Parts: sequence; structure tokens; C-alpha cells
Amino acid sequence: MMADWRRRDREVLWHPFTQHQLWDQEDFPVIVSGQGCWLTDAEGNRCLDGISSLWVNLHGHNRPEINSAIREQLDRIAHSTFLGLSHPPGIELAERLLALVPAGLSRVFFSDNGSTAVEVALKMAFQYWNQKQPAEPERKTFIAFVNAYHGDTVGSVSLGGMDLFHAAYRPLLFPVIRVPAPYCYRCPLELPPDKCRDQKPACLHPLEDALSARAPEVAAVVIEPLVQGAAGMLTQPAGYLRGVRELCDRYQTLLIADEVATGFGRTGTLFACEQEQVSPDLLCLGKGLTGGYLPLAATVATEEVFSAFLGPVQSEKTFFHGHSYTANPLACVAALASLELFEKDQTLANVRARAEQMAKGLAEIRKLPQVGEVRQRGLMAGIELVKDKQTKEPFDPRLMMGRQVILAARKRGAILRPLGDVVVLMPPLCISGEETDLLLRAVQESINEVVAQR
Repeated sequence: MMADWRRRDREVLWHPFTQHQLWDQEDFPVIVSGQGCWLTDAEGNRCLDGISSLWVNLHGHNRPEINSAIREQLDRIAHSTFLGLSHPPGIELAERLLALVPAGLSRVFFSDNGSTAVEVALKMAFQYWNQKQPAEPERKTFIAFVNAYHGDTVGSVSLGGMDLFHAAYRPLLFPVIRVPAPYCYRCPLELPPDKCRDQKPACLHPLEDALSARAPEVAAVVIEPLVQGAAGMLTQPAGYLRGVRELCDRYQTLLIADEVATGFGRTGTLFACEQEQVSPDLLCLGKGLTGGYLPLAATVATEEVFSAFLGPVQSEKTFFHGHSYTANPLACVAALASLELFEKDQTLANVRARAEQMAKGLAEIRKLPQVGEVRQRGLMAGIELVKDKQTKEPFDPRLMMGRQVILAARKRGAILRPLGDVVVLMPPLCISGEETDLLLRAVQESINEVVAQR
């Protein structure tokens, strides 16, 4: 059965972020069911979902509470447009989110995925400066970071700073002001590791320089708070996010926080911004919003931003943006059920406990000769593989060391996905202590196996 599914897949499908010349040679799993933190393939093999089905699953697969909420909503209505109409699940979810997000955010705009949540924020910020009183139409440029990843729509890709994903599309994109992002292991400022301890992070200086020189044309600074996920789980030093907020305030520009990956408990708090008491002007949410069940995203704005869009119809101040499935009721009730589970299951307490356990296991993995650095925030972790630990020399990309490790882990019952030569751990928030040990053991053994075969 598995061979037949693979054959049929290869004949008709085009998978995301996949080189199909390689895919056609791979014995990839075909998943037919899931339970808790586990996935089951067409041959009955069970594997631990070590990446939360691409960072979206929070409370485990096949949760009865979320299943029930969706079934109940199906008996009412599956979808109704949000253009000119409303519905209870959308209203209730917006109310619930506003009770949870950082202070000062007051308006929820729903969309379909993380890329569109960021796209919405860009358009809101651009239009805001044209419509506020007094207007500042010259503010139409965005500051983004090296190694940033904000999604795959054209506006989001324009913000992106990863050539591997974005270089092919440069002719389509609008220009941004690009500044270095924190990457302490390979510091872009070439400073020693202890330079930023007990003081303002030095890596804030490039952002400050950019704002000092060009603030009158900047619409917003766009940042992934605490962790640049797709860049390889690059973590920011303490105080960096707070410093970014302070610089935005000083130079009177907007701050857009992209918490698509870091939101909903991944870093140990419900939102990463909480850890440095930061409230953005626009907050982008996605991925875990529905607990990993259905596509739904949100861009949450301050009342100041929202107010700039008010006016007579003929003023054309309306925000002309929307999606066919905006605030889909099935997705909204899934999200409401997911938020209830945070309280019922004491999810954040489990995240903190498992993060501490993971940190201890990762400390052992860090000792391996081909592990250059381990980076972690909560249940987000990246293990950077290097050819030489002393010099930090990377492996030849053609060796695809990260890919070799995740294929070895698959044989040990763990599903992972690399970011180049960074092995990513991003398990569901409900993972148990025993499952965490299994995941860490699979990773350590797989790295050892791959290195031994070189």
C-alpha cells in the first residue's frame, strides 16, 4: 500500500520546498492518522511528530475537545463570509484574543495563514501613514533583518533576508532597509560572546544607525520576536527586543511583531513579546492559532492604527483587503477550543517543564564533536552542525548533513525537518517527559550515526 501511495504521489503532486528530483528517490512516509504527539503511516509505523507538523500542532493530534467543537459548528454552518456579515465564532475569538495579547492591541483582522497576516500588516502600516492626521506619505519603507523569514507572498518575501528561499524572486520585490540580526554564534559585528552581557546588546547599533539616518521614510520595523525560526532558530540576546521597541518609540515608527512561529506558547509564554514586556503596534499570528487543525491567521492592531482607516465611504480610507475564507467559523471554533485547552491542560506549565528537560538533553548533544551550537527558547530548538567545532567551519552544503540526520532519526521513530545543517526540534506543547527523552535520544544517535559514516 505504501509503495502505491508513493507512486501516485510522484505522478501528480508538487510539494512545497521540495526538490522533486530528490523526492522521487526518497521513501517518504505517507501519513494516514495521528494521536497525541504521534503520526502513523500507511504501513502502521508510528513516529513522534518532532516538528508539530510544521510548527502548528499544540495539544496533540486528534484532540476530542477540538474535534467536538468543529463537529458542533458543522451542524450550524461551515462557512459564511466576513465581508458585510459577521458570526459568533469570529466575534468570540476576537474577544478572546484581545484578552490575551499584549496591552494596547484592540482590533483583530482575520486572514488565512502567516504570510497573509504579515502581508496585511504591511498594507495597514503603509496606508496608516497616508491616512493619519497629519499624514506622512513619505513613510513607505520597511526595515527588516538579515536572515528574516516572514512567509512566501510577495510582500512577505520582500521582507525576507534568506537568499536560499528569496533570491530567485528579487526582481519581483520592493526594496527594504536591511540591517544585521543577532546571530551570536557567528556574530555579524565580530564581537566576543561576552560583549553583550549585562549591557545593551551591541547588535542594536545597526538598527539605531538605520533609523537615525532614515526614520522619516520608515513605515515600520518588522521583527520575529526572540527567535528567527526559519533562519535556524537564531535567538536574540536578552534586551534586544525591548531595545527595538524603544528605538521605534524614539524615532516614532511602527513596530510589527511577527509571532506566527513564536506565538501560542512556543517560547514558554503565550506570546514571545511578553518576555520583554513589549507591545507592538501590529501583531501577526498564525500557525498554532487553531491548535494545528485548520488554516487561520490574525493581524492585531492598536486603536490608533485602526482609527486612521475611519471616514466617509467616499474618503476611500477603507482597508481594501480580504480573503474568501476570512474568519472561517470552523477554524474559529477550533481556535477557541485550543485556547481553552491552554487552561484545562496547564499547557504553559508543561512547556516550561519540558523545556528545562530538553535543555539538559541538549547540553549533552552540544558536546558532540560536530555540533557547533545549540539554540533554544522554550520548545523551539536548533542544533547547528559544523565540520570543525573550533573554527566553526560549516559542512559542504552538498553533503546535506542536516537532511542525513533527519532521515536517520526517521528510522528511530522521530519525524524532523532540517533548516540546512540546523536540526530543528519543535514538538507539540503537550509532549510528555518520556516522549521528550525519546526525541532527544533519536537526535543524538542520528547525529552520531551520520558523523560516523562520513
